[in-house]
Formats: sequence, structure tokens, C-alpha cells
Amino acid sequence: MRAKSTPLSALLAGILGVAVMAGCQTYDFEPVDPLAIAQTTVESVITARKSKPDVMLLVDTSGSMTEPVNKDLIVNGQRACDTTDEQGRVFTCAEDFPCDTSKCPTRWSELQGAMGPFLSESGKLVRFGLTTYPAPTTVATPSAAQLCAAATSGESVRALIPVDLDSDDDLQTYAKQVNDKLQAIPNGGANRPKGGTPTSGSLKFAGTLLTPNSQERDQIVILLTDGLPNCNEFNEYNGSMAECRCTLATASQCTVQQSPYYKRGCLDKNASVQEVTALKANGIRTIVIGFGAETSAGDGPAVLNEMAIAGGFARKCKASVDCGAGDTCDVAAGLCGRAFYQAGNREELASALKSISEEILPGEPCFTPLEKSQLPSNEKLIVVYIDGERTLAGPDTWSLEEGGVRFTGSACAKLESSRPEDPVSVEVRAIRQL
Repeated sequence: MRAKSTPLSALLAGILGVAVMAGCQTYDFEPVDPLAIAQTTVESVITARKSKPDVMLLVDTSGSMTEPVNKDLIVNGQRACDTTDEQGRVFTCAEDFPCDTSKCPTRWSELQGAMGPFLSESGKLVRFGLTTYPAPTTVATPSAAQLCAAATSGESVRALIPVDLDSDDDLQTYAKQVNDKLQAIPNGGANRPKGGTPTSGSLKFAGTLLTPNSQERDQIVILLTDGLPNCNEFNEYNGSMAECRCTLATASQCTVQQSPYYKRGCLDKNASVQEVTALKANGIRTIVIGFGAETSAGDGPAVLNEMAIAGGFARKCKASVDCGAGDTCDVAAGLCGRAFYQAGNREELASALKSISEEILPGEPCFTPLEKSQLPSNEKLIVVYIDGERTLAGPDTWSLEEGGVRFTGSACAKLESSRPEDPVSVEVRAIRQL
């Protein structure tokens, strides 16, 4: 599918032609500055649905995932995320003193809440797998090496890609099993999220669970993380070097040479970007989702931006309106300033996952998506052609809905019966008052 400029006069002529065929109706257009009008044509050649993609969910289960989404949350006049220890000291609930998620939602509980609907809605069209990192540990007093262990075979892999399944029903059932595995990880207790964020090593491992350079179907890793990558014992930097950006709350853990975090505590950006780049070279793209405060400020945006761009799945745009509030579009590059998906709570994460599902789902013949910048400013300012023939909107043809044009009836049947040797062309012309 591609978008291009169309002469405004031709587009208006096409729209007025539709008005004539619709019963000689006429429309009075408000005079506008020609510079305030944008016109686009979106063309696509429909051949058939693509094969269902293989998607490995690589989910961060570090200790910070048990922290509150909003530590200052007030409920009934009380601070919902405060707790008291045996000595009467008041502090914010977190990993060692689990939050009551019914009153104080945590990053983990919000992630669980968003992932359920995502897996349910996308399950029948995607072959999902689930891997968590760091590697789980139930040792009472784990060592730094255990807390920083990257995902590996065994308990890290909660669900493999179901390579023997392809039917809608089978994949929907499997997606429910994947969700059950995710929901079973508690917010507190022995099996709760804990440890660091060994992103580079875990990305490398996730790549072994997919099919390199597959010609049959897309291979994708969805990385969902709430923190900066660290835990690399082979980090090129150490705490004595200016290049080391310590990711730990206590800086001395990075700077003391005898500390197990002398290298592990340093920001592991370069190796993480390199692993995403290596996956892309093997035909495996990476989608990056940042969840939480650490990914939206400080070093977070720059690190995740580089990973998203290297992964081949950066957020695309035609204009700033496509990027959302507070973000802008680099029109020349066709990328949003924030190339990764960012979420701060369940609703924002659900929205990000919805956008991602629209990107990764196999082609839907009866829907032509339009970005916000391509939508007409009025439903009358759009014309649709099927195989070069202008087609009026109606119950047997098409309608304009949120996000694009939906084909129905005989028009949809024609698109669904298309094949590579007998494709159907679809052209959507629209104008938008800026």
C-alpha cells in the first residue's frame, strides 16, 4: 500500500461526480485557503491474507514491575500506596512489601489487565509465545548473578510459538493459555517479578525461539519493559568510566570495583541495540514498548528509540497528528519523534497494544487502513475505486469508519476471493482540511 498526492481538482471532480450519481445532490463547500487543504491517494493491491505471524512476547519481570503506577494515588482521602512496617515506619509499597493492587495498581497488575484483552482479540490471527526475563529464581537470597540472569530455556519460556497450529480456533485456545501463564505470575510472593533487566541477553535468547529469515510468515519480538537495560556482566563500560550510566538507586554499587554490579549496574544500551540489529539481520523485527516512568524520562527515551529504530518497527507517520499528543512527526524520515510505544498505565498500554495489533495482524482484505493524516475531514470528501471503477458507499460496497475504509457485501467477497495471480486494486482518494 502506498500514499501519494493527487491533484485537488481531479479529486474534487471525482467527489462531485459521486454527488451527481447519488441523485444530483449538491454540496456547498466553505471557501478555504488552498494551502489549508491536503489531498492523498491510498492505493493497495489485494492478493490474499498473509500467513499468521509468529510473535514472541518478551516481557520484563524485574522487581520494579511491582512498583505502583502512581505512588501518590489518593483514594478516599488516603494515600493508597503507603504501607507500614512492624516498627510503624510508613513507606511506599513495592517488591518486598507487596501493594494491594485492588487499591494501588502496580505496573505488573496493569500489564496483566491490558494483556488479557490484547491476547483475546488478536489470538486467532497470531501464533503467540511468551518468554519472561530475568530468569525466574525462588532462592531466598539470590546472588547478583541470579538476579541478573538473562532469559534462558526452562522456566523463562512460559509458552513456545505453536508452530503446528494455524486454525483460528486452535490459536485462540492457545492464546488463552498464554494469557493464563501471564496472569499466574503474582504481584507478591515467591514467584513475583524480581531482579534486574538483562535485556540484551534476553533478546538474543528470544531470537532462538523464532524462525530466522522465514519466507512464509513474519517473525516478531514484542519487547515490553519498564526499565533501562542493565545486568550485562560483559558490559564494555564499568563504574570507573565516565561512559557508565549507573542504573541502580545506590550509585556506589556501580563504582566499587569489588561490587558484583561494577559492570552489571551500568546502562547496557549498546549491546541491547546490537542484539535488536542482529535479530533484524535475521529477518526478526522487534517492537519496543516502554511501560513506566523510567522509560519516559532520563536516558529511557533515547535508549528505547534506538532499539525501536534498529528493530525495524518504529512508529511511522505522515504528519504530527499521527504521533499523538506531545509528539511530532519527522516527515522526511516518516517516523514519530518517539519511535517506540510508551505507556504509563493500563489504558495507555491497551491503546499501544491495539496500535501494534493493527500493524502485525495478517492482511485483512476487506479493510483499507488510513492514518489520521489521511482521513477526510468530511465523510463526503472521499472517493473509492475498485479495479479502476468508482464505487459508491453502501451496505453492499463500503463505508468509512474509524481508521479506514471497510468493504462489505459483494465488494468484500470480491476482495476475499483475490489471489496473487488475480489481484484486485483498491484506490481511496480523500481530502482533508488542515
